[in-house]
Amino acid sequence: MARFGIVGAGWRVNWFLRAARALPDKLQVAGLAARRPQRAFDLAAAHGVNIYRSPAEMIAAEAPDFVVTSVSWQANPHVIRQLAELDMPVLSETPPATTVEEMTDLWALQQQGARIQVAEQYHRQPHHAARLAFAHSGRLGRISQVQLSAAHGYHGVSLIRRFLGIGAEQATVTARRFTSPLLQGPTRQGPPLEEKVADSVQLIAAFDFGDRLGILDFTSDQYFSWVRGQRLLVRGERGEIIDDKAAYLQDFLTPIHLTFTRHSAGAEGNLEGNYLEGIQAGEHWWYRNPTLPAELTDDEIAVADLLLRMAAYINGGEEAYSLAEACQDRYLDILSAQAAETGQPVRSQAQPWSDTLTSPTKP
Repeated sequence: MARFGIVGAGWRVNWFLRAARALPDKLQVAGLAARRPQRAFDLAAAHGVNIYRSPAEMIAAEAPDFVVTSVSWQANPHVIRQLAELDMPVLSETPPATTVEEMTDLWALQQQGARIQVAEQYHRQPHHAARLAFAHSGRLGRISQVQLSAAHGYHGVSLIRRFLGIGAEQATVTARRFTSPLLQGPTRQGPPLEEKVADSVQLIAAFDFGDRLGILDFTSDQYFSWVRGQRLLVRGERGEIIDDKAAYLQDFLTPIHLTFTRHSAGAEGNLEGNYLEGIQAGEHWWYRNPTLPAELTDDEIAVADLLLRMAAYINGGEEAYSLAEACQDRYLDILSAQAAETGQPVRSQAQPWSDTLTSPTKP
């Protein structure tokens, strides 16, 4: 059982609360600290947790194993520093900081002994995790290119880096924005109330690592839109993945074509429960759900997986998602925004965390 506290009371806090509620034998919310407690009352009541006015008050009363920060971009570095000064391990929402200067300060804090991990969950979402495992199985050979339209900014960069096996290798970044009309769809507040056309802003960014290329293409509406879907292309020397299909050469005369198939309990009269079991392609399982038999969405599964990995990390296990990884993701994200604003290529430079980054081949 891992007991964790939460700082913040915004929309994203719900994911951590739902993960704990779905896995009561493994995760428990120790308390919720919010600067404006009135915003947290409904959350606390719904999930049966106590509210505190500050992280220090929550830690003194509840003694959690670690604390999740889910606050604004501007507030997050300050909250992380507060928790570090209390010798409390931190799982920070993304991004850990907004600017390179703030990230450099956090990196120095970690070098002084702070235990900081980041809740970058996209590579833990089942469909991405399955395709990452397949891509790094050797069947596609060396991966040379990724074209991704599934996540914005630093989330998209994280996926691109992991598919390409990129650590801190330097990149030339080019980018542009394109605005087009789109009939408005659902938002965080729910389905649309009327028919209305609005601007849809698209960012297309290319990260040229010399021998490997990542292309990020994402629109501002894509997470909720009913008509703007996700796309993925992963190319290697022996084959490729396109969305839910893979093709590769077993030998130079034998092409193999596979489809990634989701296996879920509860459909068509099945009585096992209502949960994702895993994802298979061919005879191999490329992903098995670590939260069985919890009833969770794919993104909630990924968040719960991170919480379980954070619990293992503070007990001597592998890192859940390192501060260095998250800083590199955000750094390249900053460069893509700069390239889009100026219309000029931008070349990345080594950062204080660069020496600790190795090429991430694990999904």
